[in-house]
Amino acid sequence: MDSVYYDHGTQAERWERARMFFGAKDYTGAARVLAGLVEEVPEQTGPRLLLARAYYHSARLRRAEAELRVIVERDPVEHYARLMLGRTLQRQGRQEEAEAHLRIASALAGDFERG
Repeated sequence: MDSVYYDHGTQAERWERARMFFGAKDYTGAARVLAGLVEEVPEQTGPRLLLARAYYHSARLRRAEAELRVIVERDPVEHYARLMLGRTLQRQGRQEEAEAHLRIASALAGDFERG
């Protein structure tokens, strides 16, 4: 498919297209649309988080990690980004690093261990 298709339309149209790809489990297609969108609006969390999820589901874990780290750096209390970062690190076999993010995500969600 021609790359023009992925870049065609307004930001809102591309956001919807990316969500459709993601919903259809075409994570590579979603990532192609979202990568351009994130370049245009790097300050927006929604497209970057969906891009990270698309990378995660298509096993491009280093790319997912990079996007998630940007989100967590900007917003340290972004619960879902912390959870996804922990899971991404787990899938890479980096359990010790993952645990810190998973504990923070759990605390942010209010899941405190009862002693």
